[in-house]
Amino acid sequence: MKRRIDKSESKATAAGKEQRTGRHKSKDLNVQSRSQWCAWTKMGFLTLCSLFVTIPFLLPYFSDSVDLSRPSDVGLNYTINIYLKPEEGVRVGVWYTVPRHKWEESKGQDLEWFEKALGDGSPIFIYLHGNAGNRASPPHRIGIAHVLSGAGYHVLAMDYRGFGDSTSEPTERGLTTDTLHLYNWVKARSGNSLVCVWGHSLGSGVATNTAVKLQEQGKHFDGIILEGAFTTGKGGYQHPFTWFYWKFPYIQYFLFNPLKDNILELPSNENLKKIRTPLLILHAEDDPIVPFDMAKELYSIAKNAQKSDKRVKLISFESSLGYVHNKLYKDPRLPDIIREFVQSLMA
Repeated sequence: MKRRIDKSESKATAAGKEQRTGRHKSKDLNVQSRSQWCAWTKMGFLTLCSLFVTIPFLLPYFSDSVDLSRPSDVGLNYTINIYLKPEEGVRVGVWYTVPRHKWEESKGQDLEWFEKALGDGSPIFIYLHGNAGNRASPPHRIGIAHVLSGAGYHVLAMDYRGFGDSTSEPTERGLTTDTLHLYNWVKARSGNSLVCVWGHSLGSGVATNTAVKLQEQGKHFDGIILEGAFTTGKGGYQHPFTWFYWKFPYIQYFLFNPLKDNILELPSNENLKKIRTPLLILHAEDDPIVPFDMAKELYSIAKNAQKSDKRVKLISFESSLGYVHNKLYKDPRLPDIIREFVQSLMA
């Protein structure tokens, strides 16, 4: 009996030791797991920091990776690249895309053919893009060219001076001068065709500046479309990378931005008090960069100035669609919206 008790005690002692050893092993595993988690967290944090530092310096290389003299490289096979000279020492790059009904005919054609095509009677859109990048990037700029061309219109998308492969430095006067030059170049070749302007974001201010200058010269656009338009660049316009700044507040000092050293006023709110051209304003309600309230303010100003709710239209796109600042081109209703506006110009 005594020997059995001793064996039982021995087994109990061994079991206790084993249990304590197991607890120690469990603690060791927990410590090891926490250590690994900390290591991965540190690695992730360092990776994010590295991206934070390097992305701004890499952006110019991605932006310039497209050969802008070859629009076919980005799927615009019915487009020709042109260089114009608005002033001495200034060269601006322009992509000219023909309407859908001329896609096949345009293959292999030279500049002379494209210039003659401008006078075929189809409406023409001068597209003025937003800040940063070029006529190829961000991709929504190509998207708009596809939409307008597919709807049956000529499209001329310009890089202002200092943008893309255009030379010189961008200024408010310079951007307006470039657009005036393109307008006159188009009008000299377009006969009686309608010539409209589409300004997105920064381009909306350039469009209204140019419209005022044209009126002073006794000329005018036949129609104006403003997308993601701001009231004025002086204290009212937020940079197109605002969403990124929310996450990384000091990144703007490093990003490639041709206008970073220039303050542009671009007072669309004041310009629209003078403009008498039919106007269509397109704006996403969830735009985080240019608040929708700005679109409503511009609409009110223009409607009062022209004393008409037929010549001035505002079309909003619901927040649920997620178009934010630059994705309106994805809306399947957009071609019909544009056609209806163009048809109203012919009435």
